[in-house]
Amino acid sequence: MLDVKQWSTEWGGRTLTIEVGKLALQANASCTVRYGDTMILATAIMSSRKSDMDFFPLSVEFQEKLSAAGKIKGSRFMKREGRPSDWVVLTGRVIDRSIRPLFDDTMRNEIQVILTPLSIDGTAETQAVSLIAASTALSMSNIPWNGPIGGAVIGRKDGNLILNPTDEMLKEGDLDLVVAGSPEKLVMVEAGSTEIVDTEFVDAMKWGCAELQPVIDLIKKVQSEIGQEKVYPSADADEATDVADAKKKAEAFLASVADTMIFDSVKTGRKERVAMVSAIEEATSAHLLEQGVEEDIVKLALKKVSYLVGAEITKRILEKDQRLDGRTLTEVRPLNIEVDLIPRVHGSAMFMRGDTQVLTTVTLGAPGDIQLLDDMMEDGLKRYMHHYSDAPFTYGETGWMRGPSRRAIGHGALAERAVEPMLPLEASFPYAIRTTSEVLGSNGSSSMASTCASTLSLMAAGVPLIKPVAGIAMGLASDLEGTGKWKVLTDLQDVEDGKGGMDFKIAGTVDGITAVQMDTKTQGLTWDIVEQAFAQSVVARRDILAQMKAVIAEPRAELSEYAPRIVTIQIDPEKIGDIIGPGGKTIKKLTADTGVTIDIEQDGRVLLTSNDADAMAEAVRQIEMITKTVEAGEIYDGEVVRIEDFGAFVSLTPNKDGLVHVSEISWERTDKPSDVLKLGQKVKVKVKEIDNLGRVNLTMKELTEKPEGYVPPPPRPPRTGGDRNGGSRGPRKSFGGR
Repeated sequence: MLDVKQWSTEWGGRTLTIEVGKLALQANASCTVRYGDTMILATAIMSSRKSDMDFFPLSVEFQEKLSAAGKIKGSRFMKREGRPSDWVVLTGRVIDRSIRPLFDDTMRNEIQVILTPLSIDGTAETQAVSLIAASTALSMSNIPWNGPIGGAVIGRKDGNLILNPTDEMLKEGDLDLVVAGSPEKLVMVEAGSTEIVDTEFVDAMKWGCAELQPVIDLIKKVQSEIGQEKVYPSADADEATDVADAKKKAEAFLASVADTMIFDSVKTGRKERVAMVSAIEEATSAHLLEQGVEEDIVKLALKKVSYLVGAEITKRILEKDQRLDGRTLTEVRPLNIEVDLIPRVHGSAMFMRGDTQVLTTVTLGAPGDIQLLDDMMEDGLKRYMHHYSDAPFTYGETGWMRGPSRRAIGHGALAERAVEPMLPLEASFPYAIRTTSEVLGSNGSSSMASTCASTLSLMAAGVPLIKPVAGIAMGLASDLEGTGKWKVLTDLQDVEDGKGGMDFKIAGTVDGITAVQMDTKTQGLTWDIVEQAFAQSVVARRDILAQMKAVIAEPRAELSEYAPRIVTIQIDPEKIGDIIGPGGKTIKKLTADTGVTIDIEQDGRVLLTSNDADAMAEAVRQIEMITKTVEAGEIYDGEVVRIEDFGAFVSLTPNKDGLVHVSEISWERTDKPSDVLKLGQKVKVKVKEIDNLGRVNLTMKELTEKPEGYVPPPPRPPRTGGDRNGGSRGPRKSFGGR
């Protein structure tokens, strides 16, 4: 029999329920968390043996399950889930970044947390529910973890904060904020907003974390009733003795040579700092060997050198406000900014801050080039796309060249989110927009450099941004668990991102914030640290924006000559079918004849995209002809498409013909239209009238001068058969009785 237990609490106007003992019982711990109709299964597993890795081997996976959303997607030949969507990758990152800081970073046992959505009700708080599920599973497991924490989505509309808003509420508001932590400490932030001022943004985070208390209390209740005793993996014998002793000797040696090997000179470049660490490793190795430490033990001890160097740098910052590159705590590294580096692309810019270098290009496309979103959570269209790419050389290393990593997807999404609120409305600038950021050098906040480079390249391309956007990463030097000292660092770089640090990325305009992302290597940030980080970031962001403005003050007035042009025609929505034609025949022919891309909106907007002005003009002419309403008195250059005894049919527009009666061909008597007209002949005609059946009667003779002394010809004898519809069908056949 299953021993199923449930715990519930009211939270944000809905019931939050944790259930344990029914599903995934082979895991160290498992639970389901339900909020509304969203239900997430969380499992946590820890390996029984330590790995040989010299880092903490934690993996967090959020699985995409289309069945949870009641969807069947994919091609005709493949219907199961494949490569995870960006939203799934970003959700996994949100959970990973929330729980990772609360593990002991000396852990070497592999730990895996998997979130499986069982039901998704389409509301915005799926990430928060998944985070709560992960926190619950880890808290009740035997895995050492310093939780629990809670997670929530915060929105804002008309200045009022909303806990776990619906998707519609988020779209109507100016804030989409995910927080993780507790009322006292902030552990993770992921957010987008529309120019919210910094102090109001901090208030929103505080409010959101305060709302986490009922969730944390519920998880603690689960933990107190069924939580397992934590199992702390024991160190190997040599780790407890020889290696530990060697590491202590290495630490003492490094402290003794800090002034002569670390702080002997200002080191502004990454290569200098890499060379410094290599020299320290060699000196430490020689020292340990002189002390009689065995060579194998020395190799293990040297793995800690980079960590010890970082600790010395943190200590110097806390004691003397001294940074390794000589900057003050609030100083941004020198910037190098350039636009229009690359020919033929629609826009390009380089943004370089210290050793971090990003080259971004802009490509403008037709409205039909927008991305279709078709995943577990989203069905819709994506007009602006930012793609971030790095390579091994970005970090001065060799390595495998593969597709975009989770990190690259996350960095690209952050820069995209930062710029998107400042894009022009689609109605005034209907282009699909893609920016591609190539990270050519990385040494601190390449995502914020991508944000700046994206802004510059868009302005260079002539995209009328509402305001420029820039971003900066704030770091932290701290000893929160010891002396309690801390210092916020403007413009974080490599050697400053060690234990006790943070990576607080804040992007926005001169007036407010558009995107925020925060990770920390502490047990959580207190609110005084958060407030100081935001205060310093405002000054840095405005400084960067001023330097960007000095290079390009405003978006170019004209698009690149290589960018396509878009012409918009407004038609009667009832005539959309005329442009498309039966089975798409008309629009396909238009596209084939002119080479112009044609997109049609339901409101009657027809958007034509082309680099060829003549082709564009021809497409406009043809569409205007197709959708034109024929009126009496108008003159057309038409083509004879059918000849009957009673007259000739002339094509006026691609979908409208008119009849030139035999008596309207010429002032002189015409016995047979075929005597003077041929199929395919171009003729000039005038609309004489449109009868009550909508039939168009044309004249050719009224466009010529009436002969002097003209006498109308005598009336024609009655016709024995035929009409303007092609003649009589004759008597109906009889098929006999039934």
